[in-house]
Amino acid sequence: MDIQRLREIFDRESSFAIVAGGDYTIDEMGASLALYLTLSSLGKDVSVISTKQPIVEVSNLVGIDKVKSGYESKNGDLVVSFPYKGDEIGKVSYTLEAGFLNIIVKPKENALSFGEKDVLFRRNGEAPRVLIVIGVKRLSELSSIFNIEALKDTTIVNIDKAGNNEGFGDVVMIGQSASSVSEQVTNVMLSLAYPIDPDVAQNLLSGIVYATSDFQSSMTSSLAFEMAGILLRSGAIREGVSPIRSQIRR
Repeated sequence: MDIQRLREIFDRESSFAIVAGGDYTIDEMGASLALYLTLSSLGKDVSVISTKQPIVEVSNLVGIDKVKSGYESKNGDLVVSFPYKGDEIGKVSYTLEAGFLNIIVKPKENALSFGEKDVLFRRNGEAPRVLIVIGVKRLSELSSIFNIEALKDTTIVNIDKAGNNEGFGDVVMIGQSASSVSEQVTNVMLSLAYPIDPDVAQNLLSGIVYATSDFQSSMTSSLAFEMAGILLRSGAIREGVSPIRSQIRR
């Protein structure tokens, strides 16, 4: 684990994006949100992203409401998107009035089928200075979020469990004996001497508990037990997984 290099990157840079893999579980999302909360508390500009809609199982994770479906650069272009169905939009124009730019969408014939709640606002443009991927197996998986070519100047930190990860990135942390990414992220945060508050601890412990089937899986590592003890002392509360889910994951 190249902690010194990671420390230099995290100390030097201020713009971060964290991407949870498209097949994330409580483990990957818990680790992603723990990093998001910690880096945000250190004054960093952080985004947390996943193309997968939040699932019920992660609804109790702290910060889940901050997850976006795409990267929004503060310095990029502001894009206003309207649903487009058939041939219903007849004209799009704009006016300047009282310091506001008004975009006017006129229907061709009948009323428009969408309303204010259907209009999307997002920023496109610059890539983050640092991209942390959690459980992302291949670089190509990021193509739905970023222009891969635009990431050439981005430092990529790849954190995952052992498996079919292709090992892309500038800093690669693939735990060969780890039972969860949450225990790996906990270990990284401790090595960097980053604070672990109760919310961060709860997210990480939830990830470890899920990945290890409440520590019943034969694949549970010694690191998982060690990190769980530290997280409990940091304010996390142990909440067991359901018997049905535990049986499925064994």
